[in-house]
Amino acid sequence: QVDLFEHGGGQVQAGGSLRLSCAASGRTLTSYTTGWFRQAPGKEREFVAAISQSGDSTDYAESVKGRFTISRDDAKNTVFLQMNSLKPEDTAVYYCAISVYRAQVLRTLSGISVWGKGTLVTVSS
Repeated sequence: QVDLFEHGGGQVQAGGSLRLSCAASGRTLTSYTTGWFRQAPGKEREFVAAISQSGDSTDYAESVKGRFTISRDDAKNTVFLQMNSLKPEDTAVYYCAISVYRAQVLRTLSGISVWGKGTLVTVSS
């Protein structure tokens, strides 16, 4: 069984940066595609970014391309989401998740094996 633990959320002003982390216990993240998702108040959960099992392929939602970067530290068994140029519309609870399927499947919120509990990001204008 894999457990995921997100950290790094907080409050930041528009234009600022935050780095989220998703630490895994139980199995190595190199066995999974790992993704970040977010859910704003009153809205559905949406895909943000994903990194492949090999770590050499990434995928992003159009709304965050050029601003967010997903990466992985295999020694720490942790995936990161560096968020720059934050906007008020980025305010949401951010979740990490793992899947045995490729990013093309994971980004549809299908085939998710495990979800983290989420971390709140608030961007003020």
